[in-house]
Amino acid sequence: MKIAVFGLGYVGMTAAACLSRDGHEIIGVDVSDEKVAIVNAGKSPITEPGLNELVARAVRKSLLSATKDVSQHLDSCVMAMICVGTPSAPDGSHNMSFIVEVSHQIAELVGPARATPLTIVFRSTMRPGTIEELVLPIFEDALKGRMDLVELVYHPEFLRESVAIEDFFHPPKIVIGTRNGERCTALDELNAGIEAPVFYTTYRAAEMTKFVDNAFHAVKIAFANEVGRVCDKLNISATIVHEIFISDTKLNISPNYLRPGGAFGGSCLPKDVRALQYIASDVGAHTHLVDSVLRSNDAHKNFLFENCVKAVRAGGQVLMLGLSFKEDSDDLRESPNIDLARKFLQSHIGLSIYDPHVEPSKLLGQNLGYAFSNLPALRKLLVSKSVAESELFDLVIDTRGWARQMALRTRRVIDVNTLS
Repeated sequence: MKIAVFGLGYVGMTAAACLSRDGHEIIGVDVSDEKVAIVNAGKSPITEPGLNELVARAVRKSLLSATKDVSQHLDSCVMAMICVGTPSAPDGSHNMSFIVEVSHQIAELVGPARATPLTIVFRSTMRPGTIEELVLPIFEDALKGRMDLVELVYHPEFLRESVAIEDFFHPPKIVIGTRNGERCTALDELNAGIEAPVFYTTYRAAEMTKFVDNAFHAVKIAFANEVGRVCDKLNISATIVHEIFISDTKLNISPNYLRPGGAFGGSCLPKDVRALQYIASDVGAHTHLVDSVLRSNDAHKNFLFENCVKAVRAGGQVLMLGLSFKEDSDDLRESPNIDLARKFLQSHIGLSIYDPHVEPSKLLGQNLGYAFSNLPALRKLLVSKSVAESELFDLVIDTRGWARQMALRTRRVIDVNTLS
């Protein structure tokens, strides 16, 4: 089928490439001239293992192209997939301006002579009630009683950066929200080859699903790190406690996100925890555990810094291995490693950073803005592998587990992802 994908960030670009691999014709839509040009040149504008190859193959087979103007394509599309960002607003809520803009754009372009409804699939993380209270009125106002021309669906994504392609084809579950929980024929066809539990439900329940997942992931990480700090103070091996804890798959459910180690970060967990806090406050709920998660995560960042800084002499030199929030990614948004780097600089300690996946000239959009607003000297801090291995450092902070594979000259290595 022919599908327009709006927003060529991590979610949209992964969806576009993976859908084109399945033989669908994809029109990528983005406001960025640079992203459009990169895709049309057969490359991915984001860093994700395997994505460049999928994009190159799809462009070569004329199954993927990108544009800023979708007006000439939408009437021939069966589906429009909305993957634009919903970043944190200053009060912690989601900024819905991109959702509003794209909704207006599509509503104005839907042709009155369509033979079949355009299935409009929203994949961005949104507050429960957004489809009914924000998106639906936009389409009702623009279509003037012709709502039979469109089918609105909420279909949250469950992608993890650095393994997004694997997650796209093998998700933990498929959740589809429709007006009354009825089935969506177009999505059934699109997901036919995917083996995963399928849940059809209302818009609101589907919208809530992503918040529950991400908030719980954040809670698990914060809980594990709080336990790790207590173990450290009592001279107990957090590794052994963790091993015992995760052995209980009957009651403790899952080992994922429950290993004491690094703080959480990235573009999803902090943003969605803040948004859930805002929602709970807005509706008069009292989510004391969720309210404490970000404070606990900030406390853990300070704990990691204090553990590292006491291993460095005054005026010493530190090498950090890895800066982005996750390996095989260049996403720096809310990376705890950015916070750690900034704390060292504020303490007037010499800092060098080795991360082969972070190339300042290739950073785009919010990723670019976040990186340089938090580390203005980023270009000067980054060093090559040869420099990292040739210079002498008082301390190496390993956020990736790379130290074992490198010939480093250092007095000490601290793996911040392990509280032993």
